[in-house]
Amino acid sequence: MLSGFRFASVAIAVLSLPLTPTPADALYIRRDASPVTLPFARRFNMTGAAKLLDIDQARAKAFRNGTRAVPNIFQAGAAVSVPATNQAVDYVTTVTIGNSGREYTLIVDTGSSNTWVGARPLENPFVPSLTSLTGNLMSVTYGSGFFTGLEFVDSITVGNGLTVESQPMGAALVSEGFSDVDGIIGLGPTDLTCGTLVLGTSCIPTVTDSAFSEGLIPEHLIGISFEPTTSLDNTNGELTFGGVDSSKFTGPLEFVPITSTSPSSMFVGIDQSITFGSPTGTTVLPMTAGVTDTGTTLLLLASDAFATYQSLSGGVLDPTTGLLTITPDQFANLKSLFFHIGSNTFEFTPNAQIWPRALNSAIGGTDDAIYLVINDIGSPSGTGLDFIDGMTFLERFYYVFDVTNSRVGLATTPFTDATTN
Repeated sequence: MLSGFRFASVAIAVLSLPLTPTPADALYIRRDASPVTLPFARRFNMTGAAKLLDIDQARAKAFRNGTRAVPNIFQAGAAVSVPATNQAVDYVTTVTIGNSGREYTLIVDTGSSNTWVGARPLENPFVPSLTSLTGNLMSVTYGSGFFTGLEFVDSITVGNGLTVESQPMGAALVSEGFSDVDGIIGLGPTDLTCGTLVLGTSCIPTVTDSAFSEGLIPEHLIGISFEPTTSLDNTNGELTFGGVDSSKFTGPLEFVPITSTSPSSMFVGIDQSITFGSPTGTTVLPMTAGVTDTGTTLLLLASDAFATYQSLSGGVLDPTTGLLTITPDQFANLKSLFFHIGSNTFEFTPNAQIWPRALNSAIGGTDDAIYLVINDIGSPSGTGLDFIDGMTFLERFYYVFDVTNSRVGLATTPFTDATTN
C-alpha cells in the first residue's frame, strides 16, 4: 500500500506527462470478421464465514450511488478510505497485455466498464511501458473495493482468442477489495467509464467497443454463457464477442430494451416483475426496474419484495452466511419463481433458488444445510434499482448485451431446469 505522500508524488509525475489521446471513434468493419468465442472459469475465493450478502449489498449501494466517483488522490489517506470486502464468488478470464507474455486473471463484469490490472503487485506484478502511458490517472470505486492507477493504451489478448491492438486500460497503483485476481475486464455500458479519468471527462471504450471499432467482430454485442457447477474452478463459462453461440441455448433468444428508469438505465438494466408458484401466482415484485450483472453473485430483491419471498419460502436467516436457510421438507414444497420480462416469462426453478450444496463450505456454510440465493438488496422498492439478477440467475439463462441496439437478450439453456444444486 502506497502512503498518501508517495502516491501523490507518483500521481503528480504521471500528470506531468503529455496526454496521449485514446483511440478515435472511426469505425471499420472487416467483411470477414466473425464472432470470437472464448471459455472462462468460475472461481471461488475461500473466505470462510465472509458473507456474500455483505458484498452484493455493497455493490447494489454503489450502483444506486454511481460507481464513477474519483477519490481526491492528493488528500493523504484518501485512497484507502473506501470500504472494501474481498470478492467471494465470481467468473474470471485470463488476458495477456502487450508483449509481456504474462497472464493476468480478470473478473468478468457487466456491472462496470473499465478494464484494469495490477491488483496483486507482489504475486503477479504489472508495469506498463513508458510509451504506453497517456499521462492520465484512472480511478473507479466499486461496492466492495476500488482501484486508482495509471492510464495506458496497449494490446490485450483475451483468452488466447481475441487480440485488441489499442485498448485504454488502467495499471493499478493502489487497490483494495480484490483477492487472488489481477483486476477487472469491464463489459458494461461505455458511459460508466465517463469521468473515471482524473484529467477531463472523456469516456473510455470497453474491450467490446474496441474489438468492434477495429473490425475484429461483426456485431457490437457480447453473448455470455454461465452454467451451474458443483466443483471449484470450473471452466464452464463462455464469452462470445460479436455474436451469440446458439449451441448454448435451447429456447428463442428474446430481447428487451434497456430500461429508461434511472439509475438502472446506466447499467445493463431491464424491467421485470416476479410471481411465485405460477405465471399468475402471488406477486413477489411488481413490474419495476433493476440490473442484470455478472459481477453480483446472488439474486437481490427490494426489501419489501424479499420479505414477501421469505414468507412464501419459509426461509430463516442464517447469521453465519447471511443467507436464508430452509429445511429439506420446505425445499420439497418450494415453488418456482416466474420472471416476467417484456412479453416473455422465464421460470426460475426451486433447484435454481438454492446454493449448490456441494459448495456450502465455500461460503462458510454447513455441509447439510440448504441455502437460498435470493436475498435483500438493502433498500425498499421505488429507488429505480429494485433488483439485481446476478450470477446465480444468469447461470440458468443465456445472456446477451447488445450495445448497438441498447437491449438485453435472454434464452433458456440446457441448465434452466438442471437439478445439480
